[in-house]
Amino acid sequence: MHFDPFLSGGRRLAFGITFGLGALLATTAYADTVLSVVQAEAPRSMDPGDHTASATGTVLEPMFEGLVKRDESANIVPVLATEWSTDATGTLWTFKLRPGVTFHDGTPFNADAVVYSIQRFLDPARGLAAAGRIKVVIDSIRAVDDLTVEFKLKSPYAGFLELMTTGTPKMVSPTADAAGTLATTPVGTGPFKFTEYKSGEYVLETRNENYWGTPPNVDQLRFTWSGEPSVLAMSVQSGDADVVYPLQPALVPAVQSNPELKLIDSTGSFIYWLSINTQMKPLDDVRVRQALNFATDRQALVAALLRGFGDPANSPLAPSNPFYDAELATYTYDPEKAKALLADAGLPNGFTMTTAVSQRDAPIAAALQGMWSKVGVNLEIRNLESGVWSQVAFADPSGKAADNLGSTIASWSTGAYNPDLQLRPLYATASWSPGGANLGFFSDPHLDELIDQGASELDEAKAKPIYVEAQKLINEQAPHVLLYSKHNLAATSAKVSGVWVAPGGAVNVAWATKSE
Repeated sequence: MHFDPFLSGGRRLAFGITFGLGALLATTAYADTVLSVVQAEAPRSMDPGDHTASATGTVLEPMFEGLVKRDESANIVPVLATEWSTDATGTLWTFKLRPGVTFHDGTPFNADAVVYSIQRFLDPARGLAAAGRIKVVIDSIRAVDDLTVEFKLKSPYAGFLELMTTGTPKMVSPTADAAGTLATTPVGTGPFKFTEYKSGEYVLETRNENYWGTPPNVDQLRFTWSGEPSVLAMSVQSGDADVVYPLQPALVPAVQSNPELKLIDSTGSFIYWLSINTQMKPLDDVRVRQALNFATDRQALVAALLRGFGDPANSPLAPSNPFYDAELATYTYDPEKAKALLADAGLPNGFTMTTAVSQRDAPIAAALQGMWSKVGVNLEIRNLESGVWSQVAFADPSGKAADNLGSTIASWSTGAYNPDLQLRPLYATASWSPGGANLGFFSDPHLDELIDQGASELDEAKAKPIYVEAQKLINEQAPHVLLYSKHNLAATSAKVSGVWVAPGGAVNVAWATKSE
């Protein structure tokens, strides 16, 4: 789960430190096969289970592996598991493990290591940041033999295998975790192993010479970061960086016009939206919520804020999701229709409402303020530092009522394709903040039923109409003003190939090639 293009879920905590380009990329003498990656924020933990940020996942992915993963073509493929199966109930999953694999510290990878890696999410005393998505699905796990593990689920869950492809259930060295050093010294089974983390400056990873699979193509990966978009763009333009992400849309022309650079433009899974406080008057009236949607010019937002590198949102699912309903009727920009709905709701002269927005998304709020003023809605904007925004956005109903907060601007992506991981956290009654990301306290019993039905339906063909109905209901009830999905934009040196960006924003660099 991710808020904004730099997160893989959870609460949005941005890093605002800006580094000078020289200090950011200052290095010792490098071998020719070092791949330099500059991204928007520093890693939040070296433990893959104790974060929900896609930028952190980018750093950890080369060092940690799961049982399965999605490849660049979105196929689920074996990694540390060689095969898997489920019983007729869909609640018992068996994985056969790859033999002869060891962790970077020499600890054997086996069934006991898998049980250890998963069990720590089920232990309430651990309190790992990413435990929520695991413990609500998995009831228990046991070692059948040295190379076989068995998962017992709490109920049939169609997205289980998808869940296992995400960055959360990576296998960690039991030795390192038991020593309490995993958060600062990562130990996995991946093609790269940890070398150095200089806080505030860089993370250095070195090729794992004992890797079980095909060895990587470069000797080292070096990750640095800056919250300043111009620094990222300058670093790849100057040749000091081989890969930068994210690239701001305004900087795309400079990359496209430079023959020494390549643009990565891939479909993203982030949906940007304004979450409406459905427990506050007059926003508890569906006509008012629909009016706000008709008062929003999504095409203009995509053109002005994304320079066209995005799609107006007509669904709570992004177009990259296989359950996305492309035929779903969208809210066209119709100020007169918005005015009529407001008048019908007893608000012919409009009303005033507030929104909380992180500084990074302030342009969205400003654009909505201008659009909505045309239908008599006065949008008062609270621009907040990201840490403060997170506290305000995840307040409970009484807290938001006391704060007179009518809405929150945010974005969300699970980084996965299963729609349950996108819909349940944002729209289920049980997901009201602060426990979940239903920031506007929307509740609809029928939608809750649909979400549960879709999650337990193992036949994708039967699940599709359930999720189509769920999308229609969400659009009709309008708990959000859905804004747009944006493309994942990155830039690389023309000498670099094999880099790709997953829909959720994690950059895959472990198998990159760098030519001279």
